[in-house]
Amino acid sequence: MDGMESIDPTAAVCWKTSDFDALGASGIYRVLRARVAVFIIEQDCPYQELDGLDEQAIHLWAESSDGALLAYARLLPPGTSYVEASIGRVLTTMAGRRRGLGRELMQRALAESAARFPDLGIRISAQAYLLRFYTELGFERVRGPYLEDGIPHLEMLRVPD
Repeated sequence: MDGMESIDPTAAVCWKTSDFDALGASGIYRVLRARVAVFIIEQDCPYQELDGLDEQAIHLWAESSDGALLAYARLLPPGTSYVEASIGRVLTTMAGRRRGLGRELMQRALAESAARFPDLGIRISAQAYLLRFYTELGFERVRGPYLEDGIPHLEMLRVPD
């Protein structure tokens, strides 16, 4: 699952969701390993990755047929980070990039959030360079830019359909 894996871009992708307890020790290890690889190592951003919210989250990810984690996001219930539900820790690993998994990940995260928390908006803290990507998914900027862990971010809101 490390960033150096070579994965056939046409290989099947399996999408999964889980609460924290069902992830188990090896599952949470795989998730944390991917998050550290992308956010701390690749983006050279030392920050407190373990923020105490994973236990309340719904974890959504894509993996290859050999079990390599390709994309990941966590969904937080309303009242956890914001009044609204939120989606965060959104990533695509090196092995999963250039396959459209980031967009599919967000579409699945939006659908999962809408199913679990109907009639509520979704608020995110998005890296500023992804403004267009999130706007195309129905989010609107409500604040920012501001620095979060040394990276320009925007607070964005998607109202319910």
